[in-house]
Amino acid sequence: MQALPLRPWWRRSCGRKRVCLVMMLAGSNLYRTCGSGRKSDTIYHQLKSMGASLDWERSCFTMDKMFSWAVSEAFIRLYEDGLVSRRCRLVNWSCALRSAISDIEVDGQQLTGKTYVSVPGYQRKIPFGILYSFAYPTEEGDDEIIVATTRPETMLGDTAVAVHPDDSRYLRFHGRKLRHPFSGQLIPVVTHTLVNPEFGTGAVKVTPAHSLADFEMAENLSLPVVSVIGEDGFMTKHCGEWIQGVKRFDAREQVLAGLREKELYRGEAEHSMQLPVCSRSGDVIEYLVKNQWFVSCESMAQKALEAVNSGRLKIIPSYHQKNWKNWLSHISDWCVSRQLWWGHQIPAYRVTVKGTQPEQFPCDESDGFWVVARNEADARTKAASRLAIHEDKLHLDRDEDVLDTWFSSGLFPFAMLGWPAKTKDLEEFYPNSLLETGSDLLFFWVARMVMLGEHLTGELPFKEVFLHSMVRDAHGRKMSKSLGNVLDPLDVVTGISLERLQGKLLDGNLDPRELKIAEAGLLKDFPHGIPECGTDALRLSLCTHRVQGDDINLDVSSVLAVRHFCNKVWNGVKFTLSALGEGFTPLPMEELKPTAPIDRWLLDRLRQVTEEVESKLEAYEIHGATGAIQTFWVQNFCDVYLEAVKLMLKNTQASDVRQVLYWGTEISLRLLAPFTPFLSEELWQRLPRVHSDLSPSVCVAEYPTPRNTAHWIYPEEGRRFDFIQLVIKAVRSLRGDYSMTKVRPEVHIFCSDEDDLLSLQSFLLPLQTLSFSSRIQLHLSHDAPEQGADVIGWARGEVTDSCHVCINLLGLVDPLLTLPQMQSKYQKLERQLHVKTECNNEDPERNTLLQKISKVKQAIKTLQQMLPDKNLGE
Repeated sequence: MQALPLRPWWRRSCGRKRVCLVMMLAGSNLYRTCGSGRKSDTIYHQLKSMGASLDWERSCFTMDKMFSWAVSEAFIRLYEDGLVSRRCRLVNWSCALRSAISDIEVDGQQLTGKTYVSVPGYQRKIPFGILYSFAYPTEEGDDEIIVATTRPETMLGDTAVAVHPDDSRYLRFHGRKLRHPFSGQLIPVVTHTLVNPEFGTGAVKVTPAHSLADFEMAENLSLPVVSVIGEDGFMTKHCGEWIQGVKRFDAREQVLAGLREKELYRGEAEHSMQLPVCSRSGDVIEYLVKNQWFVSCESMAQKALEAVNSGRLKIIPSYHQKNWKNWLSHISDWCVSRQLWWGHQIPAYRVTVKGTQPEQFPCDESDGFWVVARNEADARTKAASRLAIHEDKLHLDRDEDVLDTWFSSGLFPFAMLGWPAKTKDLEEFYPNSLLETGSDLLFFWVARMVMLGEHLTGELPFKEVFLHSMVRDAHGRKMSKSLGNVLDPLDVVTGISLERLQGKLLDGNLDPRELKIAEAGLLKDFPHGIPECGTDALRLSLCTHRVQGDDINLDVSSVLAVRHFCNKVWNGVKFTLSALGEGFTPLPMEELKPTAPIDRWLLDRLRQVTEEVESKLEAYEIHGATGAIQTFWVQNFCDVYLEAVKLMLKNTQASDVRQVLYWGTEISLRLLAPFTPFLSEELWQRLPRVHSDLSPSVCVAEYPTPRNTAHWIYPEEGRRFDFIQLVIKAVRSLRGDYSMTKVRPEVHIFCSDEDDLLSLQSFLLPLQTLSFSSRIQLHLSHDAPEQGADVIGWARGEVTDSCHVCINLLGLVDPLLTLPQMQSKYQKLERQLHVKTECNNEDPERNTLLQKISKVKQAIKTLQQMLPDKNLGE
């Protein structure tokens, strides 16, 4: 799915930039699932509800006629280039799917010992992580070799026993033969350097049809290949009638029982291993020998490596480049055949001559004469030419297999634009600039697109790849239907009851045992269901996580916290609109030059946040950009500026204040728009417009840049107001010490630094408002009065070494009521200190407690001096 042309990727109207984005929330399988039907409708609805600004007219399904043409053409061109061939090789086979799967669709489940695993098609769990030992007697019966294996059922297909050539324990067996316990056939003892003398007994059974290493060994030593497990997971006729037709893991028990009966069983031990599991079906992988179509990837992989090494392709975060290099440097041929009913049928035809019996080709040679062509007529012409025979004598059967889904999806960046035709879209939008997708798709999809794109078009499909982290549940678990922790983004947006959440589980065809586990998980995590959070809160919440690092643990409570921020944005804009009033006309940005220090301070902060957002987005640090915007809106705009200018809106400075309020709000909404599009749009449309701005929507308005705000450089105001905020903090701290929640005390500030005094004079009105003071007196003095030394009823606090504040408590604080509370607080802190000291004298919290105790002691002393009879406070 093609995004709108943007530049850079977060801006809307700064020129054209070719971009291909895949949304994080709906998942990067969109291009594979968006056809006709309920699933595609659901995904489209989710994307649109989440505010995805995509070019919906260019959406396409990989089974569309246009795309199917591209897939066939790509396969044919790769075949003509010598990169596709049909070979008899060992493939990863899922008995549950009845299909081959690629290496990267195999998950290695690490087992540390005996582990019971659920396998599709079995009522009971199957034990794995066990090393079984049994003996092979020699032909004469005078000796034996003990082998160890985790798959005893495959021993029915053993065609040799291998030892390392330098292993002295088995020198006497070199060249001898062993008798198979069940078939009675003789199999050789062979030597090969692939054997690890330290594994098990140092002797290994060789089953070429069901082991990758054994298949390689068999090719080197010309050993026969005997398949004893079929595509359906049942034992084949090559095993013998006594076990033919038995399910593979049931056959394991029968083989072990037979070995015990023949007194050849030598025991078992727990064994750490990696169990290969199909990522799609959860089935334990079988390695089967099959004639399949393979794509040779080595040359394409080298080009993909060079693209990253040279900087032509940039992978973000950069640490993924190591995995990229490791995987592509050791890439194997790609089996693209799939035995599924749904997919792109392989454009290959098996050719036979009419009137003759088709030859039964042995698997290790060929399975017939194949022609790759665009259609049957083309195939017939090619076959007749190669065989020098008339076309009428040929019979063609098209391969019933389909291509790996990742083959077609690897063509997506250019096939969806009309390739192989030279369309206007292909010329305009290819190559793309950016692919954004999940880090788990680096090899499944990204590498495929890079290799196929560069080979078939001569250009990289994109210049940058941005890999975001995987979204997990609040406990860090992978979202899984069996756990019942998969969150539909729309349920978080609109809210949903626990009963409806549990009802959705019934649509997943879960095993009854898994259903109970899933229901219990939902009850624990969402006992009251999921409250309504809103689209913008969910989007912004995801963007506040560090998407270039660890996995994202999505907690609904964190989304609710962001919803509170959205409410703060709403309320802040509401205040601004009220302050602007009717008939307000904003000045152009470049004409706004206020004189009030607090106005200049806010514009300077606005300039800084615009620069920070720009730099963070350029570095793809999304969390840094959203954090900067949130900090500005909450801490600078709402908590400081809006509060500080309430009195100024009533005096002669009101005109400048309104202009600053407008631009602070307007630029903030444009900065937020990519993250909270609905909230930003709703509020932005309510603001008056500068006459030169004709943008119909915030989503196409120019994104704020440092160039726009470069003229708002007021570093002096920023430096001075940093000091003012320290004074405000000191006054508020004193107010808190004496529980002065509503009253406004008189404040005296003593400064020995003239520059500090000048800062206080410049921001006197905002200082009075933000410190909740009734009156502020400034003093240039090196000697601030000591606590209670000159006048009883004054509390003293330190701002810096050269600045102190004093607030008047008389008439505002009742010592008879406040003193007992302070003494109780003091005793509580003393108990906490005692516990900390006993546990750990170096605990950093201990110093914090000591500071609190010191402040409370001083407050008690001040209150005692205010008592009518000072003995009452003793």
